Amino acid sequence: MKEISLDYRYTQGIIGDEEIEQMMVYAEMAETILEEGDGAGNDFLGWKNLPASYDREEFERIKKAAQKIQSNSDYLVTIGIGGSYLGAKAVIEALQNPYGEPKTKVLFSGNSISGTDLAQLVEFLKDKQWSINVISKSGTTTEPAISFRILKNELESKYGKEEARERIYVTTDARRGALKTLCDKEGYESFVIADNIGGRYSVLTAVGLLPIAVAGFDIDKLMEGAGSSMRDMREKQGKNNLCRLYAALRNILYNKGKHIEILVSYEPRLAYLSEWYKQLFGESEGKDGKGIFPASAVFSTDLHSMGQYIQDGKRVLFETVLRINEPSADIVLPEVEEDLDGLNYIAGKTVDEVNRIALEATATAHLSGGVPNIIIDVPKWDEYHLGYLLYFFERSCAISGYLLAVNPFDQPGVEEYKKTMFRMLGKPGY
Repeated sequence: MKEISLDYRYTQGIIGDEEIEQMMVYAEMAETILEEGDGAGNDFLGWKNLPASYDREEFERIKKAAQKIQSNSDYLVTIGIGGSYLGAKAVIEALQNPYGEPKTKVLFSGNSISGTDLAQLVEFLKDKQWSINVISKSGTTTEPAISFRILKNELESKYGKEEARERIYVTTDARRGALKTLCDKEGYESFVIADNIGGRYSVLTAVGLLPIAVAGFDIDKLMEGAGSSMRDMREKQGKNNLCRLYAALRNILYNKGKHIEILVSYEPRLAYLSEWYKQLFGESEGKDGKGIFPASAVFSTDLHSMGQYIQDGKRVLFETVLRINEPSADIVLPEVEEDLDGLNYIAGKTVDEVNRIALEATATAHLSGGVPNIIIDVPKWDEYHLGYLLYFFERSCAISGYLLAVNPFDQPGVEEYKKTMFRMLGKPGY
């Protein structure tokens, strides 16, 4: 089966071969630190071997729970914030037909403090059959805790406490925390957030797998792809090791003043994959006054809004582009008798062919304007290749963080707004 590959031709003139060779030496050293567990944050490396070492018994329970939810619920409300929802939402939106009708639709709550959104969700669910998957290590994170308190009350009012117990699924710490205490008291079915896996690295755990399975996608294939990625990145050397190569290219560009990376896709369904990527890299690298700022765009849509700045604005940008080689579906542009829109010159081509030419033209134009492009080629868009890509990004991010000499696995800055908010709300102890 074909795996992903990197095309960095659109960095020529900005990055030289000698620079790549030099930075690859440092990337290999960073990967050795990662593999041997000698670096900062080494208590949070559980994701690294996860595709081989995941709990098979829990994995089967996840699939059974998903089948149960599909049998009795039109909707699963997944409650979580940050890594507790972004990975699942990214995978589901990337794979599902946006115009289709899934057997059970996965909704997301607890990722904001919008009273309007929560009130409208409660109203929407009143005449629906639904269940909850609440995801929180502690159970006290403000946004999901608010959502869970309200939605749990609504679920119990609709079904009664006994049936509600059968419709609440908890993903939390194995031993401690407010949510774990409630789970044990009420007897909810529960799944584990491992102590050694941070939220932004958790998509291939129960955190992401249960909602993804409920949405109808093959989590066996997802894990198979992640496993292939893990093996490839350990076994391949030099430029064939794509994680080292990608981390090296990013850091060369960073050292040249390219401080903003735009993850670009040419498929609207990949917008939330970009949101997951932004948390992964932003929270991992953005500390100690360092880090590449992660941004995103969907082309060609955003070429009509941000294209001017990317082409001619401040030269602090580079792009990483996801190129899907085999589309999930396609359509041929017909020839018409009256060529009023002037499109007969491309009649007979598929829309995806036009999209791919737009990608090549944009990369060429942006490079001419001083914006290099790293292209990630994905052979096919399915669970296997998405699993491969997710692990590739996770491992690349860790290597890149060590190249920057930061801890890729903590997030001290995230706590600052919480302390101020708690103090302003009058929370005891603040």
